[in-house]
Amino acid sequence: MTETNSDQKKNKKRDEKVMPFLDHLDELRTRLLRSILSIFAFTIVCYFFSPEIVSFLTKPYPDKLIFLAPTESFVIHIKISVFAGIILSLPVIFYQLWKFVAPGLLEKERKYVPLIILFSCLFFLTGAAFCYYVIIPFGLKFLLGYQTSNLEPSITIKEYLSFVTLLVMVFGIVFELPLLSYFLTKIGILNPGFMRKHRRYGIVLIFIAAAILTPPDVVTQLLLAGPLLILYEISILVSAFVIKSRSQNEDTSSPNEDHSEDSNESEQKR
Repeated sequence: MTETNSDQKKNKKRDEKVMPFLDHLDELRTRLLRSILSIFAFTIVCYFFSPEIVSFLTKPYPDKLIFLAPTESFVIHIKISVFAGIILSLPVIFYQLWKFVAPGLLEKERKYVPLIILFSCLFFLTGAAFCYYVIIPFGLKFLLGYQTSNLEPSITIKEYLSFVTLLVMVFGIVFELPLLSYFLTKIGILNPGFMRKHRRYGIVLIFIAAAILTPPDVVTQLLLAGPLLILYEISILVSAFVIKSRSQNEDTSSPNEDHSEDSNESEQKR
């Protein structure tokens, strides 16, 4: 009987080693499928409003845009519908992401998942709005300022919308940096001391990332690198806040633990 129990325990441990990995893969597939279905559904809805979306995105450009191929305008409306579908699916995407991560969190940390989803969407939309209302008008004004009597801009709708959507997505993602810092500090991967010590390397990586993520001109690279440097400093403050709150919680919980140990000892003496 004892041998059977031990065999069962061994089999159970073996299953626990194998099953979690397979479960994680299945969970990841489910979360990705739900996110893709959400994007697909919102894309269909956004297609009916694609002329209004295109008009909104082209508003910062002062002149008319052109298209060179008969199918180009149609393809643009499809791409813009997908882009808007991704933006509208952000709550679903962030929800699926954090639900995938949630099993690895503590029970008291899981209750913060709705707040994390909310702030993830807010930070992304803040970055996208900052890009649309500040960066794009300034960048276009600067870049179009080089036209002369012999040089007139004739920009296609395809190139313009590729430029705008790329910048909006990039700024939305990089504005998630403080939230990423909060999460990595929470699980013990990051700390403010590490970020301060390696600030020089962080600045170099920021300029490299700005050069890769933006179109190949110095102005947009600097316009992305500037906010990234500010977000890096904010991320240090966020990380320090998490460490400080964690140490305060440990200080408040330790006297209670000592008190419970003393009460247990007194009960044993009795």
